[in-house]
Amino acid sequence: MRNGRDEAVEKYTNRSRSLILQAQEELDKGDSPQASEKAWGAAAQAVKAIAELRGWEHRTHAHLFRNLTLISTEIGEPGLLALFREASSLHQNFYEDAQTVESVQGGIDHVSRLIDKLLPLAPSSPAR
Repeated sequence: MRNGRDEAVEKYTNRSRSLILQAQEELDKGDSPQASEKAWGAAAQAVKAIAELRGWEHRTHAHLFRNLTLISTEIGEPGLLALFREASSLHQNFYEDAQTVESVQGGIDHVSRLIDKLLPLAPSSPAR
């Protein structure tokens, strides 16, 4: 039987996967700000999945950065922090629309690598 935490982890994991696909779709349509925000969302949801699994707070940006620092130290991947900072710059780009299409594409690629490293740490719960 699944508990609320398992369901939340699965929700965050599924959202992360969905949002990174939406980010690429938005960029392909020429909407860099929306693509940027979707990619940020994908990164944030991936961190939230792991934080939820471990019982960590994850409501604020500060929580997300702290959690990612803990995760990167735990798994010996300091490069995760740089990938997450890239995601954060995309969040800023949603408001400012200052990055080039190439920069946003690079950010989406970085976020894809980030979630590819994070989501295996929060496996989906078994089916009911």
